[in-house]
Amino acid sequence: MALTKVSTGVVDMSQDTGGLIIAKGNGTTEQPTCNPPTTSNLGSIRENTTENKVEVCTTTGWQFLEEAGTSIPPLTVDYLVVAGGGGGGGSTYWSGGGGGAGGYLTNYGGTSLTLATATPYSVTVGAGGAGGYSANGANGGISVFNNITSTGGGGGGGSTASLSAGSNGGSGGGGLGQVNLAGTGIIGQGFDGGVGGDGQNAYTSGGGGGGAGAIGQSGAAQAATKGGGNGGNGLQNDITGVSPTPYYAGGGGGGTNIQTAASTVGGQPGNGGGGVGGVNQTRTATLGTPNTGGGGGGDISTTINPQGKQGGSGIVILRYPNLYTIDTSQIGSNLSSTTSNSVSGYLITTIICANSATTGTGTIQFT
Repeated sequence: MALTKVSTGVVDMSQDTGGLIIAKGNGTTEQPTCNPPTTSNLGSIRENTTENKVEVCTTTGWQFLEEAGTSIPPLTVDYLVVAGGGGGGGSTYWSGGGGGAGGYLTNYGGTSLTLATATPYSVTVGAGGAGGYSANGANGGISVFNNITSTGGGGGGGSTASLSAGSNGGSGGGGLGQVNLAGTGIIGQGFDGGVGGDGQNAYTSGGGGGGAGAIGQSGAAQAATKGGGNGGNGLQNDITGVSPTPYYAGGGGGGTNIQTAASTVGGQPGNGGGGVGGVNQTRTATLGTPNTGGGGGGDISTTINPQGKQGGSGIVILRYPNLYTIDTSQIGSNLSSTTSNSVSGYLITTIICANSATTGTGTIQFT
């Protein structure tokens, strides 16, 4: 049934069955003229059967209906996923190697993920690996967002019984002093650790753990003249928009067996949360910084049992359009999150371990 124009300009179509059928035709020969501002078709709508979309005649010509006004942007997500850093090695005689940084993965500055609302996405934040007690440090825990998985950092070398290299991981752990070996990193996530000093006595230093941006430094062949190897630097990432731009995933410094040179120091940490390497008997090694994936410092002592230091826990950071939010009601008991609007038009949600020594796992949904 055809409808005719009424004097009020209003047509009652409030019936609760059926649907409104509008004019339709292809987008070429059957499309009416729309040449504003003189066109009489201004404001008319029709279905373009070529594109299978509804279009409207506007002051700029025919536009598809979703283009005529403000539309909701797609849910595009940038991520930074950093695993837990490896623990530093601890040795009773030779110097322990620094822990490798946790694996570092990001798409920020590249292609964003396109995700869906009301869909559970898995999240895991890796704990820092425990420091070695007369042994290699433990590897850090993995971190995960959806199907993006970064590998925990390798533990620093510390076992004098097996003259161990550092362990493999996202970034490799530094080698035990007097062992010309180190752990290897995963391409695209981090770098190898530094080898231990290849000396002929116990005074050699441990290698630094690898970082997300650089190889760990080798330990000195004679620790009385030089300190432990420095940890490899991590990488800066400004996904959060804060200043100064933070570093993540730095390697831990190697330990130093000081004998005669009081000025000898432990290996220094890589930028990005690595720990300082210890010096014989002073126990000055430090932890990897929580929420950075930094490796722990290696340690040594000839008079007390040595303990390499724990690596820093990992972190997951998500950046997405501010028309969306994240439901964290199923985030898990050992995860916590904060959300900021530090970047115009976006929200940034940061997810960390509530207890940095325990890996946390849960799910989130975008709404």
